[in-house]
Parts: sequence; structure tokens; C-alpha cells
Amino acid sequence: MMHKYIGSDVTSMVTLPVLIFEPMTMLQKMAELMEYSYLLDRADECEDPYLRLVYASSWAISVYYAYQRTWKPFNPIIGETYELVNHEGITFISEQVSHHPPMSAGHAENEHFTYDVTSKLKTKFLGNSLDVYPVGRTRVTLKRDGVVLDLVPPPTKVNNLIFGRTWVDSPGEMIMTNLTTGDKVVDLWSMALFHCRAGRYEVDGYVYNAAEEPKILMTGKWNESMSYQPCDMEGEPLQGTELKEVWLVADTPKNDKFQFTYFAHKINSFDTAPKKLLASDSRLRPDRFALEKGDLSKAGSEKSRLEERQRAEKRTREAKGHQFTPRWFDLTDEISATPWGDLEIYRFNGKYTEHRATVDSSDGIDEVDLASIEFNPWQYGNLSTE
Repeated sequence: MMHKYIGSDVTSMVTLPVLIFEPMTMLQKMAELMEYSYLLDRADECEDPYLRLVYASSWAISVYYAYQRTWKPFNPIIGETYELVNHEGITFISEQVSHHPPMSAGHAENEHFTYDVTSKLKTKFLGNSLDVYPVGRTRVTLKRDGVVLDLVPPPTKVNNLIFGRTWVDSPGEMIMTNLTTGDKVVDLWSMALFHCRAGRYEVDGYVYNAAEEPKILMTGKWNESMSYQPCDMEGEPLQGTELKEVWLVADTPKNDKFQFTYFAHKINSFDTAPKKLLASDSRLRPDRFALEKGDLSKAGSEKSRLEERQRAEKRTREAKGHQFTPRWFDLTDEISATPWGDLEIYRFNGKYTEHRATVDSSDGIDEVDLASIEFNPWQYGNLSTE
């Protein structure tokens, strides 16, 4: 059945059984990057421009421990959202802004930083493996000095997709650039296929100044920890300095069915949901919730029902000459070039901040069972005449 898809982008063209899914959507998976957000807080507080990049790049690396899970997240329904609060002072919102091609946008903010991402993953099915290309733009702004950081992550490869034990690796380079000064981090991710120095998981790199001179070396494993040490012009450790740990992976649940971290469970829980949760929130998806409870039959039928309703909503929009417009993000005229293709950029429009301020300052909001809210991403999308 799958041979006809070899060489194709299968991001949204193949209907897959819920048996291979995890009870989480891509919008929630975007929020997993916030687990170790304290590293961005430290980057903002740091006066050394090179150490600042050590903290920020370690934050970018930290999420790959969660990304090694081989279960597939649900594709979001157009207009679907995910909100996160009650974690490190962060307010996070993501929204599915396009269905074909599948595109998501996200924004997070606390007193130290703002985070903005537009994501349009591309895939290439190769039979028993899948290449995933992170077409997207990630920008972090550190508030104290207004420093803007740009992140280009490595591609990901899912191995033994059909035969053998499935495993994930991300061979290649991750580059984080300080767009304000020109300093940058280049981290090399090892490939298990070639058994680089310490094999799979290994990450080695340098922080360079704008003149391409190495200032700090970084080393570690993306599933364990990262450390750094000042270096000379040849990239060798400076005498009298020592390797210092900057990030350590947190403890994880034992024998978790979906290999979730504790933070992943928080993402799925209503403990991190704001009051008056949007009805378009991923937590409320009936297929996701059924899978979380272990009811595969209901998860499969609910997934089919949602997908059919999405197709029906699209037919209705097209018949009326309407197009979907996201609520919390605006499509800009900006086109960003990535190593894997051009990307249309969506920008956070600030309306969510106003919405949350209004809700949070309202008196007399009735306490409701958030789990009882009916999932409805279509009620929020703006429809405009073409």
C-alpha cells in the first residue's frame, strides 16, 4: 500500500491508524520546547555575549530528548489552538494557520524573552525510513538588550519505519545566530550510521564571534546534558579553565506507555490551561483524549469524524467564496528562505494578549469543568470573502 508514496511528502496525504499515534498534537509538541525555558531566562540575564549563546543554544538542543519519541502526533485541525500557562511565567499560544500545506504558528512570552515560530514541516518517505525537514523560522528576542536570535535546526530521520525497531536521529548542523551582533553557534550532530566519536546522540560545536573565531566549545549528548568551556583560536580548551555543565535532562517517568516526560504530561493536563480555555484547544480533541485513555476504537472513529468535518467545512467555505483567516496570527508579505524551501511568515498579532488580559481581569467567571468543553476549532476562525 505504501510503495506508491516512496519519494513523496506524506505530511498530510496519508491517513494513518491511531495505533501509531501518541495522545498529543503537533501544536502541543511545539510547546515542549518550553520545558527548559529557564535557559532563555539565563541567556537574557547574561552579560557575556558568547555565554548568552551557550544558554540559548542549549535550550534549543534540550527539546530533542522529547523529540526522540517514535509515536506520531496528531495533525491539527485548521483553526485548532493550544494554550499553556502556569509554567515559568510563560504564556504560550499556537495555532494551525493552514491545512494545505500544513502550517503552524506559535508565540511565547515571559518577562525575559519572546519566542516566535512559523513551521511548515516537509517529509520524504523512503520506504523504511522518513526524512523530516524543519521548514520554518524560529526567532527568540531577549528583552533586556533586545538581542534577536535566529535558529536553524538540523533535519530529522525516522529509521526502521516499517521493519525493525523504530528510532529517530537528527544528523547535521544546528545553527543559532545572533542577528544583532553576528555571533553564532554551530553545533554538529553525530550520525549513528557513521559512528562518530561517541556514536549516536553526540553534539559538539563552537560559539563563534562575528569574525568566525571560536570563543567557547560545547559538547554533550542531546539525551543527557550539555557542557561548555572557553577555547583558544584553534578551538582547544583554554588552560586554567574547566568544562562546566549548562543543561541536564530532567528525570522522566519509568515505563511510560508513550515515553512521555513529566512536562509532556503537564502539557496534556488542564493544570497548565488558562481559565476560560478556548474551545479550539488541542486538549479537548476527542480522538486525542480517547487515545490517552486507551480507547483505540473510539480514538479512530473520532479522528475520522473530525477529518470529515474539516473537509465539509472546507467545501462550505469554498462554495461561499470564503477563505480561512487565523485568529491570533497574521500572514505577512515576508518570505523566508530556508535550506529546504521558501516559507511564508505568520506574525503574532497581539490579539491573544488582549484576549487573555480581558479574561484574566474579569470578575465572577464561573468555575467550569474544562474537560467538558466541546472541541470546536471552527467557531474561532475568521472567514473573509476572497
